[in-house]
Amino acid sequence: MSALLPYGRQSVTDDDVAAVVAALRSDWLTTGPEVAAFEADLSGWAGGAGVATVSNGTAALHVAYAAAGVGPGDEVIVPPMTFVATASSAVALGARIVFADVEEETFTLDPAAVAAATTGRTKVVAAVDYAGHPADYDALRTALDGTDALLLADAAHSIGGTYRGRPVGTLADLTTFSFFPTKNLTTAEGGAVATTDPELLKRARRFRNIGLVRERDEQRWSDEGGWHQEVHTFGLNYRLPDVLCALGRSQLRRLGDFLARRAELVARYDAALADLPGVLTPGRRDWAAPAWHLYPIRVLDGRRREIYDRMRAAGIGVQVNYIPAHWHPAFADLGYRRGSCPVSEAFYAQQLSLPLYPGLRHADQDRVIDALATALRGASVRSAA
Repeated sequence: MSALLPYGRQSVTDDDVAAVVAALRSDWLTTGPEVAAFEADLSGWAGGAGVATVSNGTAALHVAYAAAGVGPGDEVIVPPMTFVATASSAVALGARIVFADVEEETFTLDPAAVAAATTGRTKVVAAVDYAGHPADYDALRTALDGTDALLLADAAHSIGGTYRGRPVGTLADLTTFSFFPTKNLTTAEGGAVATTDPELLKRARRFRNIGLVRERDEQRWSDEGGWHQEVHTFGLNYRLPDVLCALGRSQLRRLGDFLARRAELVARYDAALADLPGVLTPGRRDWAAPAWHLYPIRVLDGRRREIYDRMRAAGIGVQVNYIPAHWHPAFADLGYRRGSCPVSEAFYAQQLSLPLYPGLRHADQDRVIDALATALRGASVRSAA
């Protein structure tokens, strides 16, 4: 049996290693110059938005919700087709989650469902760029007309993507990124919050740094001495250290190449699977240039679990992304019920992510395609020579 092909994998080069080593040998392991430099580099990919780096993608969501002022009594609208952190990080601030269903084809947040779910208590609407395909942000803005709700883009999958020619990072009031190893670039663990609003950026940066106020003109007791710092509102330590920011800067130099390679692999999958009975390939809208974090097929006729098991047995590390967030016991125990978001739930029953990462060789991708075709025929998968 050949080695397991994972559904995602980091791409690390000698240049990445050298960047980390240089940071380790510098005077700053954290809170140093690599942090500001990485934030500036990220801003270039996010359309000039201000950026606050954080320790992981979940922290990015928590920081963004905190910057938006989410608290007890507020409602946050979230699609179920996402990793649970999109919802749970708002719950951590006392919010009530309102799940709104997704659209067919892209499985991103449905603007009509958002309009129906919005109330006077809606504080934030969190769209998720599922698989790297941007949500329909103009339509979501229209759905929020007449409200004070902020729009958040969970762009954990979509850095480098565009919507109607505009870069991810400029499409919502707040945008969050994740740099987990399977994502489109990595800092090992890491994330970021981007916004074009200076006040939201200030709040995000303070919350990720324990709420510390170091600006003398904003302190209540500014004459205590050069060491003085104050906490006006509570935050947490979500800082991303220089060592990991150095890795991120090195990775970011290749993001364009990463995106191009992913697009090439997606095109090969599309061509190979277009006429394969029993599966549907991912949809997309003509106004989007997806970043393609995932390649999510749909397995028809109730065979998803069977195909998952067969492909895993063949050494193909397919994955399911994601269990609908409202199905998790933590939400079920709060009264959320299955059946409330039928599009998301029907998609979950069919969804299967095929391996997709820049280092995936064509020969390995062909192995994935052959294993899928064999599994769909119901025949035994032959071990690789």
